[in-house]
Amino acid sequence: MNSAVTTTPPGERQPGQELRGLAAPEAERRLAEHGPNEVAEVPSAPLHTRVLAQLRDPLIMVLLGAALLTIVIGDHPDAVVIGLVIVFNTTVGVAQEIRADHAVAALSTMSAPSARVLRDGTAREVAAAVVVPGDVLLLGEGDIVAADAELIEASALLIDESMLTGESLPVDKDAGSLLSAGTVVMRGRGVATVTATGAASALGRIAALLDGTREPTPLQHRLASLGRILAAATLGLCLVVFALGLARGLPAGTMAVTAISLAVAAVPESLPAVVTLALALGARRMAARHALVRRLPAVETLGSVTVLATDKTGTLTEGRMVVQHVWTPSVAADIFGVGYEPQGDVQVDGRQPTPAELGPVRDLLTVASLCNDATLRPPQGRAADEDRWTAIGDPMEAALLAAAAKAGCADQAEIRRLYPRTWEAPFDSLRKRMTTVHRMASGDLLVCLKGAPEVVLDATVLADRKDVLMGARQQAAILASRGFRVLAVASTECRNEPSSVATVETGLRLLGLVAISDPPKSAAATTLAACRAAGITPVLITGDHPATARAVAARVGLVGEDGGDEEVLSGPDLAAGRIADLTAARVFARTEPQQKLDIVDAWRARGAVTAMTGDGVNDGPALRRADIGVAMGKRGTEVARQAADLVLTDDNLSTVVAAVEEGRRVYDNIRRFLVYGLAGGTAEILVMLAGPLLGLPLPLRAGQILWINLLTHGLTGVAMGAEPAAPDAMRRPPRPSGQHILGAGAWQRLLVLAAVVTAVCLAAGVVARAWDLPWQSVLFLSLLGAQLGVVLGLRTRLLTRQNLFLPLAVLVSALLALAALYAPPLRSVLETEPLGWSGAALAVAALMSGYLAARITRNAFRERKAMKAKS
Repeated sequence: MNSAVTTTPPGERQPGQELRGLAAPEAERRLAEHGPNEVAEVPSAPLHTRVLAQLRDPLIMVLLGAALLTIVIGDHPDAVVIGLVIVFNTTVGVAQEIRADHAVAALSTMSAPSARVLRDGTAREVAAAVVVPGDVLLLGEGDIVAADAELIEASALLIDESMLTGESLPVDKDAGSLLSAGTVVMRGRGVATVTATGAASALGRIAALLDGTREPTPLQHRLASLGRILAAATLGLCLVVFALGLARGLPAGTMAVTAISLAVAAVPESLPAVVTLALALGARRMAARHALVRRLPAVETLGSVTVLATDKTGTLTEGRMVVQHVWTPSVAADIFGVGYEPQGDVQVDGRQPTPAELGPVRDLLTVASLCNDATLRPPQGRAADEDRWTAIGDPMEAALLAAAAKAGCADQAEIRRLYPRTWEAPFDSLRKRMTTVHRMASGDLLVCLKGAPEVVLDATVLADRKDVLMGARQQAAILASRGFRVLAVASTECRNEPSSVATVETGLRLLGLVAISDPPKSAAATTLAACRAAGITPVLITGDHPATARAVAARVGLVGEDGGDEEVLSGPDLAAGRIADLTAARVFARTEPQQKLDIVDAWRARGAVTAMTGDGVNDGPALRRADIGVAMGKRGTEVARQAADLVLTDDNLSTVVAAVEEGRRVYDNIRRFLVYGLAGGTAEILVMLAGPLLGLPLPLRAGQILWINLLTHGLTGVAMGAEPAAPDAMRRPPRPSGQHILGAGAWQRLLVLAAVVTAVCLAAGVVARAWDLPWQSVLFLSLLGAQLGVVLGLRTRLLTRQNLFLPLAVLVSALLALAALYAPPLRSVLETEPLGWSGAALAVAALMSGYLAARITRNAFRERKAMKAKS
């Protein structure tokens, strides 16, 4: 741990030398023999276990008791209805549970980790599940070790084994050391041979001891608490209904069954299943929009995000870096070409360079190629995105390799053969530089160094004259202000192997500067504008030079084109404690990993809900500390992906905005279902309480109450969870994280709807009684119709083609309601009577009243919220 570098023992192979890995056919044979490299999954619950779990639900158990009571007292029609309700609710509950489990399992499959292996002499990235014993693992900073393995080669390799051993300090590893599956590469590189996979690995043996139970989300906990309160209040009111019935001389058995049925119908018992399904399907919709949710609670949290802290490279910018300019103390050259293609042109002052001018450029790029761990992969031609040269490893290092090829330097493999690496000090975010040592043909050693200009262009590192260093610093500042990422490159020769970083990183000669372009994505400015419209504050946190950060921030509209210096804060400013309020700035440059934590903590202390993007191994703590950690799926390290709540499979910041919209949609739909379900249940209780006072002795029978519950909370309730996002979902501020699920006017709206439904249904019953119509059937159909009207009225857009399941569910429920009046078998079971045109007209009037009440209250409370937001 104390040494910055660990060296490969003498006589060991150099990285990649004489290693070809397994052949593809052999790897397939071993995969069939040993099985996938996966820990044993907890088997899914069998069907009978799921059914029993549903039957143990308190409300279902109450219904079972009611069914038994109706059989004892001889009320067989109600017993049949209660039995049908139990079967339907159990079936829907099991189906929703299975569907949610499938959705979560699909997400787990998509978020499976990957590994880099050597197959047929070629480095390739594969799913960790297909790694087999004998595979050669290529390990780099930020990788998670895919299987138990023995190190063949190690260079400054530092492994975090805390998840297995509990030891907080990372451990140095040399060639011959054993690595355990699940441990993390914190620094350095390594090559290892896999010794055990799957259940036979250390991680597999531990996983076999773990419980795979999935914990409820915070929203589910809050709703469970709300459900207990509602259940207690409902039972109290149902006891009042029971007592009033006895006082009027009605049979105790009849009133007991009626009160029980009312209690079951008044509480939206399908709410937990609707919530689970809404969260799981919301996560699947996010995955379809390239946002992979790794933890289900993130779906509900996304709707509350108020601050989005993003990095620059590959998130706001394209992430496909290209070297465009090379500066040396003697000449400056422009390099032309596309992407990582090794073809291009070098020009000096708009013309072809002379050999004397090209020499310093090639020297610089040769050293940059040696001090480099990336690889350029030629076109594979198997898919649309594989018809061009691509980078394996760091995109910036790959850009240096492409530039070297364009300048006519020797082939990458040839350079590494001529100058084999013997020692290295890998790049890390604190040192901001990388150094390698190579053996030359003469036997002497070549020291190669590249890094950030402010740490390389220093008299303690370089032996160049002061005027050369001053000129280089000025040129670096000019290039950074133009939006380039700038690297300084230096080298020297020595005779002896270095004993420490301090001895090798001094007395070098400056070769020059490399300016790398990484243009902003075309949609970056639009994405940040969408964030601000949604009440989300974007903050840029990057390790780049302040001038580079400012240039990119200005181009994407994060700061003004002529913004002052105070708009960009630097890591040294934070370290010196010169910044009183970290939430005042919108751009941070040259930051260190710990400072990302400080920025997140500062925003959270103000009550903000933060989302933080990251891709490196050092971003893990900040990703965990933020309310929503967002990792890059393409260029991010495995550590960052596993630490994050959300993985962007397209590395596009606009995907975060889409995920936030989906989070708001899910939460809105759950609130909508809650308002609908509780308003209907409240109306049913009020009808049973107030009906006798208006001359309606027993407003509804037990079977009728349960049939209403079946049709309103069943298909239509589930369909509400798939409603599309409101048009203004991303034009309103985020909801406060501590807001009650029935806050922001929801409970007032609920009471208004319940009052309207109660009033119109009782009015329909009273009028029907006065007209000598079968008033109980009119009341039954009116109460059911009014709730279906509320469903349609609660829709954000009534005539949308999205979620056709909801109008279809309403239509089916309406047909089943009519069947209860006109189909002889149902009519006898529910004890209803067919209605003529007058009775049907009263029910239609109730339906329209429910619809209009929902539309009017929706608009009224929306205007009230808008006025409150403006104030």
